[in-house]
Amino acid sequence: MLDDLLVQLAGSPWALPLLFVLVVGDAFLVVIPGEASVTAFGALAISIGHPPIPTVIGVAAAAAFAGDAALYAIGRCVGVDRWRWMRARRVRAAMSWANRRLERSMAAIVFTARFIPFARLAVNLTAGASGVPATRFLPVAAVAATGWAAYQAFVGAAVALLLPGGPVVAVLVSILIALLLGTAVDLASRRHRPTKNNGPSP
Repeated sequence: MLDDLLVQLAGSPWALPLLFVLVVGDAFLVVIPGEASVTAFGALAISIGHPPIPTVIGVAAAAAFAGDAALYAIGRCVGVDRWRWMRARRVRAAMSWANRRLERSMAAIVFTARFIPFARLAVNLTAGASGVPATRFLPVAAVAATGWAAYQAFVGAAVALLLPGGPVVAVLVSILIALLLGTAVDLASRRHRPTKNNGPSP
């Protein structure tokens, strides 16, 4: 029965719009499971056959880029201290760290931050607020979004190829792996996160 529900979901005209909304929402609220949804759709693309994995990657990449570009625009228009949550000590430290890293190696930090939810938000807002030209930032953000989308989708596809048991098993395991990978990246990045007095070592 669950297999049938997943087949219906994957074939629904709302499937890809749902994926788009989840990934865009993930740019603003880290509790929205953007990564897990892309991985799940990657698993469905292999276990069910639709939506095709190039379509999954394309929609996820477009949504990720749209979210990043929106945050960049917000940073450019209102700065990084417009709202109260932006003035919190930890947030300001993250913005300061992002600003220093953007000055040193913009492409590297944009690519890295794409895989770390809170860092992604800080980097995109700070890039806009600090005046990084859109002609420099947006092409890099587009490539980073595409690489992120392909990575997440192929994780789900690999699970579906290697693991028997139908779409339910493939989706559940792929979501679990996406969450574990995200947790591992977050834990690894904590040692490099800024503190009140200094930022991470280069």
